Formats: sequence, structure tokens, C-alpha cells
Amino acid sequence: MSDEFLRRSERDAEVLLGKAAQRLARSEEPGDALERALAAGTDRMFVCDSPVGEVYAAASSAGVRSIGRAASPGEFARRYRERFGRLLSWGTDAKSSDLARRLAAALAEGRGPVPIDLSGATPFARRVLETVRGIPRGEVRPYAWVAREVGSPGASRAVGSVMARNPVPLLVPCHRVVRNDGTTGQYAFGAGLKVGLLEGEGVPVRELARAPYLATPTTGIFCYATCPNARRIKPENRRPFRSARAARKAGYRPCRVCRPGE
Repeated sequence: MSDEFLRRSERDAEVLLGKAAQRLARSEEPGDALERALAAGTDRMFVCDSPVGEVYAAASSAGVRSIGRAASPGEFARRYRERFGRLLSWGTDAKSSDLARRLAAALAEGRGPVPIDLSGATPFARRVLETVRGIPRGEVRPYAWVAREVGSPGASRAVGSVMARNPVPLLVPCHRVVRNDGTTGQYAFGAGLKVGLLEGEGVPVRELARAPYLATPTTGIFCYATCPNARRIKPENRRPFRSARAARKAGYRPCRVCRPGE
């Protein structure tokens, strides 16, 4: 390679770099460009009250992406970075403050829509989380029900794995998903807190463990025990069952509202 060729290449590179620098100078200050680049790779963090105490929450521009407890803001930020590959900074702007207020209301009272960012989830996990988000307050569904609703019957274990890694517990109420036998099972914030949350929503946890299904001879229908239709059954007409199979064997057909089944 000749010396002349190298000199010509160096001159061309200098010209190109000079033009790029001029365009940058005309469009924005270097400090502004750096701030914009950092903002693009940083999500917002804030703290809010919840039924399990104070929690940290993180949100992207699309919505809440993570909720959890931690020993310190730094620990929460570290776990967030390891899971989502993004940095966190305190959300002090008006948009973050408004989202924090809406999230606190949704967690405490179950009211008000809050945007959720599930872009980091697999398609299967997203279907599971979106299905679980629709379980009404005061009701529960077993893992098998969730698996069937998302089109993967028999995938109860996979549903359980998604629940264990639910990035936004409480907002996606995985505490309302119970074992197929009606017992409450584990929970990200502790099994005891799961029971407390359900009882606070009016779920008869002990009765549920004894009989997850209820039927009535007046309609010939059986439901999950927490279904609104089941709660309207008069005491003298309540027929408890340990499984949907047993209820079907006794001649009852499934409720169209809660869609019980195995």
C-alpha cells in the first residue's frame, strides 16, 4: 500500500469527521446529546405503598415494568439491570409522579387502569400474565385453568414458573392463582402474605382448600367456589366437590362464567 494512498485516505477521513462534527454542532450541543442518550437507556424508579408494605416500582416509557421489595434502592436497581439490561434513575418528573399515584391506588384499592410493559416477556409468558391480570378481585383460579385459557392445557408447571417470575406482582395478581387442589401455594412475597391478601379480598381460603368447587341442584351447574354464581347458592343447595371431574361425574355441567374444568 503506497504512502500516497494512506495520505489520501487520512485526508478523506478528516473531511468526513469534520462534516459529521458540523452536523452535530448544528443539531444539538454535545451535552444535550449525552443527556438524550442516557435518557433513552434509563427507566424511572419510584416508591409507593401497597398491601404488602412499601415497594419499589420501575417504569419504562410504555408502562410499569417491575414491582418488588428490596433492602435498598441500589439493590432493586441492580436486580432490574440484571433482568432487563437497563439502568434506573429516580422519577422526579410530573409523569412519574402521576404514575406512582395511579399505581398506589391500583395496588391498594384495585381501581384505575395502569399501563404495564411486558415487552421483556416471552409470548407464552405474556399470554399467561395478561390472562392472570383479568382474574377479578375476590376470586381465584388454579394453574390448570390459566394453562387452558392460554391454549396450553397441561402446562400447569410452566404457568407456575411464569408466576414465580411475575415482574409486576399485585398489578398482575398472581396471588389469585392457586394450586389445582385449592390450596394457596407459594408466593413471591411469602405464602403467609398470599393468604392475607386473599382473605383481605374476601376469599374463604380454608373452605377453598376443602372444596375448590361448588354445585347446586337447582341449576345443575358447578363453579369455582369463588365465582359470583357460586356465592349466590343458598346454603341448603351447596354441593362441595374436590375436583371438576367429580362434579361432572355427579351430573353437573360447568359454569359459563368461571369456566371450571380439568
